[in-house]
Amino acid sequence: MIKMIHSYWAYVVLIVLILAVFNAVKGFTSKKGFGANDLRISLFALIASHIQLIIGFIAYYMSSFYETMRGVGMGEVMKNSELRKLLVEHPLMMIIAVVLITIGFSKHKKKATDSAKFKTISIFYTIALLIVLAMIPWNLWFTN
Repeated sequence: MIKMIHSYWAYVVLIVLILAVFNAVKGFTSKKGFGANDLRISLFALIASHIQLIIGFIAYYMSSFYETMRGVGMGEVMKNSELRKLLVEHPLMMIIAVVLITIGFSKHKKKATDSAKFKTISIFYTIALLIVLAMIPWNLWFTN
């Protein structure tokens, strides 16, 4: 059940993160003012990604892959590319992506100009989006 929630919530995160990136890039390139809707979009991406991270932690520790890791040991996990991606690379990189989103959101609040706010969100959220897209286990995602 938790794995299913993690998979479906990922769609929400992906859509909102893409929307936040496009909104920030559009705001930066068009030199428009940073308004309440812009704040809400970037904040919702932040909140959705944090919720996904919490659900991911729960799914991680409840998964059969985690039980396999405990059984065979970390050395064997690192030798198996599929297990390594699911148990090491995916979680670590997703944590990094959420940290980047959090840093970007925090830094944008300290910027004095609207252009700088959009630029900060654009940079941090885009890097996070690229990490998320690269680390989604696509082969497993569509089988759920």
